Amino acid sequence: MKLCAVTLLSALLSFTQASPQDACVCELNTEKTFPQDKLNTVGDGATQCNTVVTPQKTLDLEILLLGLERRMPQLLEDLSILEREDDGQLYGAISLRVIENELTEIKQLIDKLNTTTRRSQKLTTDTNNQLRDLKAVMQDLEKYDTSRVVEKQKANQRLKRDLHQCKESLKTIKPTLPPHGESPYGHFVNVSRPIIYTAGEYPGSYKFGAWGRDPKPGAGKENWYWLVMLTSSNKYANYVRRYSSQSSLIVGVSVPGNVQIHASNPTTNTIQGPNVVMYGEALYYNCYNNDAVCRFNLANKTVSTLQLPKGTRFNSKGDFCHLDACYPFTDIDLATDESGVWVIYTTTQDAGNLVLSKIEGYPPMLGQTWRTSVYKKGVTNTFVAWGVLYATRYISEHTEEIFYSFDTSTGAENFNVGIFINKMQPNIYFLNYSPVDQMLHTYSEAYMVSYKILFE
Repeated sequence: MKLCAVTLLSALLSFTQASPQDACVCELNTEKTFPQDKLNTVGDGATQCNTVVTPQKTLDLEILLLGLERRMPQLLEDLSILEREDDGQLYGAISLRVIENELTEIKQLIDKLNTTTRRSQKLTTDTNNQLRDLKAVMQDLEKYDTSRVVEKQKANQRLKRDLHQCKESLKTIKPTLPPHGESPYGHFVNVSRPIIYTAGEYPGSYKFGAWGRDPKPGAGKENWYWLVMLTSSNKYANYVRRYSSQSSLIVGVSVPGNVQIHASNPTTNTIQGPNVVMYGEALYYNCYNNDAVCRFNLANKTVSTLQLPKGTRFNSKGDFCHLDACYPFTDIDLATDESGVWVIYTTTQDAGNLVLSKIEGYPPMLGQTWRTSVYKKGVTNTFVAWGVLYATRYISEHTEEIFYSFDTSTGAENFNVGIFINKMQPNIYFLNYSPVDQMLHTYSEAYMVSYKILFE
């Protein structure tokens, strides 16, 4: 602070001394006054840019394009059927009417796409002009930087960038284990309103399921999403469906499609229950009819198993519950955080209380284990973030509460977390934390819903 003050004074004042017997004379520098109003204008302009230019606008355009891409093949197929099977009578008339309706809907979609595109183009043009004007004003303001602070800051930024690139080039192993319980974002204080709320590709078809993002994806798959739906009796699944972007997931355009574990459903080592996660291009889930965790490698289509401790409850003997119902086949829960994969379960020895274990390595093995004093059947879901286990409970059809936490770094338990989730459906059957974007992903009665974790 003292150095800054001295620098500022030296810029404003000049000192002269005629001779030893003369007194020192201080002359005030008469440079122009700094135009604070121009700086305020630049700040207001930057704020306005951040307000009007949002990722949602790009997502809206992409969703419309994907919707149009999906409708066109269907129209062509219907036309082909009409050409082959037109009887010139009632069937042909009905088919023609269906095609006419499809054309009307496609035209409406194209009109909406054109309107959205024009708005985006105008927004792009206006933003470019505004940024050019802001840049010119900032360059003009640099003339008042008599101490060359901005110039030195730019030089420092170049040096920092070069240093970062040098460090990155020398890296051999990227650290993956953050300190448990310590989030660089601050303290977990709340969750946002729903960010994503969609029925996806099969609206209302599958009540139970799971979805999310891989915290450790393969190259080129950083933006991919995955989806598992319990397609057999609301209890079992034998494949995972993948989507190349968030908008593809919402619209329901699956690329590359399904990755099958086994042709039969259910059978040995297929999926049982909705508690599924993906990590490192592998799917983790409760193995069918077994007190074990399966790891399905999506690359080579192989399954390895991790046997849980003797006495582990499975096959709906230790489900998540609330007063009115229990969620079937939720005995064994899986979770991901910044450090990897966790398994949450209960055993007869632990009198039904939650047990948390870290899954390590390949083939998967149980690492360190922690025992809690919270009763599993009094919990509706769990997730792990930065090495802290969180548990939820049912409050009402519209509200779920994150009421409990267990810090694995200290062993401290907290039964009064008091963070509330605004539900879109009465029951949340799947809940997991995504360390990629600090989101909570839920599967709630055939709907995929996500919330942003808020830190301070």
